[in-house]
Amino acid sequence: MITLAREVPARRCDLTAIQEMPLKSSSGTVVVDRPVRWDHPLDPAMASHELQWMLRLPPFSSMNPESFSSNCSLLDILRNDCKIHQFRAGDIVVREGAYGHSAYLILDGTVRAFLEPLWRIKHDDRSTGSDSFLSMLTSRWRRSDNADDRRSSRRSEPANQSPKNPQIPAPLQMVKSDSSGNRVFLQDINAVVDGYESDALGVGEIFGEMAAITRTPHRYTVVADSECLVMEIRWQGLRLLRRDRQFRDQLDQQYRETSLKTNLREIELFRFLSDESLDKIAAVTRLESFGEMEWFADYRINRQRDLQERIESEPLIVSEGDSADDLILIRNGFARVSYEIGNGHQTMSYLGRGRFFGLDEVSQNYRRPWEAPLPYQSSLRALGYVDILRIPKDVLIEYVLPNVRKSELPPLIESPRYDTGGLVVSEAGKPLIDNHELVSLVEFLVDERLINGKRTMMIDLDRCTGCDDCVKACAATHGGTPRFVRNGPQIGPLMFAHACMHCEDPVCMIGCPTGAIGRDSESGVVSINANTCIGCKTCSESCPYENIVMIQRTDSRGRLAFDRQTQLPILQASKCDLCHGIGAGPACQNACPHAALVRLDTSNVVSLTPWLGVKG
Repeated sequence: MITLAREVPARRCDLTAIQEMPLKSSSGTVVVDRPVRWDHPLDPAMASHELQWMLRLPPFSSMNPESFSSNCSLLDILRNDCKIHQFRAGDIVVREGAYGHSAYLILDGTVRAFLEPLWRIKHDDRSTGSDSFLSMLTSRWRRSDNADDRRSSRRSEPANQSPKNPQIPAPLQMVKSDSSGNRVFLQDINAVVDGYESDALGVGEIFGEMAAITRTPHRYTVVADSECLVMEIRWQGLRLLRRDRQFRDQLDQQYRETSLKTNLREIELFRFLSDESLDKIAAVTRLESFGEMEWFADYRINRQRDLQERIESEPLIVSEGDSADDLILIRNGFARVSYEIGNGHQTMSYLGRGRFFGLDEVSQNYRRPWEAPLPYQSSLRALGYVDILRIPKDVLIEYVLPNVRKSELPPLIESPRYDTGGLVVSEAGKPLIDNHELVSLVEFLVDERLINGKRTMMIDLDRCTGCDDCVKACAATHGGTPRFVRNGPQIGPLMFAHACMHCEDPVCMIGCPTGAIGRDSESGVVSINANTCIGCKTCSESCPYENIVMIQRTDSRGRLAFDRQTQLPILQASKCDLCHGIGAGPACQNACPHAALVRLDTSNVVSLTPWLGVKG
């Protein structure tokens, strides 16, 4: 086996390895170098000749250097946020259902993206972060017991030389695919995947970018189809690379060519369509975005304003009374469904990823062609940042609705709020949720953005005695510092504490320059790596819910850390991590003697109805 001795850059600050210098003023303090951006590159052993080789590859070779700042150049991004992997045929690169942290660029060889699941996993199994996924597949899969037996040299020549693929430099040492040094791979790829529909991806193609950018689970599994070189680009670097307009346009075009049809195929309404019909729908589907990705900044300002003013300020996707020309599919984010009442707006519901808007009107107009077409009966507004697919009604009427059973279509609108001229015919309106208390709950959840929470801490104040056992248990589990505050927004007897909700869209991760705050790929738990947190406060200031606090850093002996240069305290971010890895579950919930504290998925309003004593 041929390997290359790689250049290892001088190590920067590592709090576990620095020389400690106590302050004269106190033996309970320690002076250290303040951690900075890129102290922990994705590949610490990245060699200079590898960087120069990557700069000659598309898409980097065509990028405009002026798209990047002087202290964050393209070379800096490649050096710190990229890593080259070599995979053998059968190696699993990304897995459907796992949360995405990186995009992947194929440098040589091919991979295969499977358009349907290779397995079925119960949600509870995946959310626990256990090894249940692997144990299910032991008959088909195996792990490498030794990282070295799966390690080989990177090739000096590509297996499939292509004019668009520059010569790969002298053998590059293969990098392990995960922190444990283990790989998951298919023993017999042909036997396992036989009968599954898939697409081959080759040199220059990127995959996994949508999951990385939107912090959502991967929609498909990608397996190495042959021996291949793949560059991993972690999401921090991907966000920076998108500053280059040409690269950003390439990603959008690639999504249309490779992923749009796959996303449409996953829609239950389209499951009976032929490939030809899907192609025609995909050709006319429009991709649109509303709001700002860093929506938390405006939200903090706007939450001080009147509710009706806030609703008016939300980006309008569809206005009630407009002609129902499209079916809207929420691709990422959340949107508010509301209607005008008097001088204000009444929230009817909210829609998340994979939900439709406009199907009621489009299907009714299709089923009652003898009547003048109904316009949209409500408005759709972006809550933060929303990606949508806009599918024209004409292709739905031609290819989709004739193939759908009537029982699967929404009920007819017998008392429309708007007539065919877009005029209000009924001031009362009809909410999607009939129970008045539940309507109020929906309004509250949307207004407080609690719809973003997947593990929201809720306390029933009718049961809570204020004993503080939950806070004490949290402090005892986390070195004496509790990671939540038993206070927060309240509706009726329900109080939603200031504790990390492990959001469906964790905006706290957007600006983190080091990737210190990240999401576990299996459980979805959002946690902070204390070793790589540089105390920049970005996540704390980004969290719309004030659930991340800054505390002073300590060393392994409990001494408070101060910056060697400025003598100022060194801070680090702290938040609830659901006691991830402890095994017994959240200590706060286990310690509550009255079962007053629970963790709920508040993105699903139905999960709260038992606590209100109402029916959804």
